[in-house]
Amino acid sequence: MSDGTSPPRAQPPPRLFEDDELTGHSVVANSTMNRERGLAGVNSYARELGFDPAEFLTGQGPAASWLDLCSGEGLALRSAARQLPGAWLTGVDLVGPLRSSPVPDGLELVTADLGRWSPKRRYDLITCVHGLHYIGDRLGLLERAASWLTDSGLLVAHLDPSTLRRLDGTDASRTVLAALRAAGFRYSARHHRLSLRGGRQVVLPFAYLGADPHAGPNYTGQPTVASYYRATAPEGRPAAPR
Repeated sequence: MSDGTSPPRAQPPPRLFEDDELTGHSVVANSTMNRERGLAGVNSYARELGFDPAEFLTGQGPAASWLDLCSGEGLALRSAARQLPGAWLTGVDLVGPLRSSPVPDGLELVTADLGRWSPKRRYDLITCVHGLHYIGDRLGLLERAASWLTDSGLLVAHLDPSTLRRLDGTDASRTVLAALRAAGFRYSARHHRLSLRGGRQVVLPFAYLGADPHAGPNYTGQPTVASYYRATAPEGRPAAPR
């Protein structure tokens, strides 16, 4: 006999966007990302990262280098370039600077899709301040960025594990964080900061499936992207079902 109720139906997965399609979505092509964030002060890189990038670079020698992913207007980089003559600074952003102001010596501002862009050098510091929230294959970018570090370089990026999902929509955060830690990354849940010291080759055991730009706001309160992955075996074969 039926009690008049029925089990809940499984929710179909959202339509997943490929990265070429994702870059044109309004959530991703964000014209406000890091537009007003400076180097130090209340709304600053120093506050978001927990350290002053210019002070860190001072300790790396006169030819120190900094790569900022999702750099927006590049205000922090501009300030650092004026403080660090001889340093090499690069900012990469999908939208790029919207202001037509002179670029200081030693600073390169690149407008590019980070899914396709790669630098021609390695860096002492790589940062991504809240930018991974808008990247489709964020694990793929982290793999590549790890190889862009110098041997003693530091990578720091904000990561929201709750937006890492399996195809059925279930939370993949614990599995992904475990793999990141095994690869040498550290994660601060309190600050949502992922870090890696020292350049290396990283291969994470996940295959990217696509992204959902309609995932809604994350801990920042802003609309973000959810990224979907399938676990793979170390050799690249599909992992056994769990």
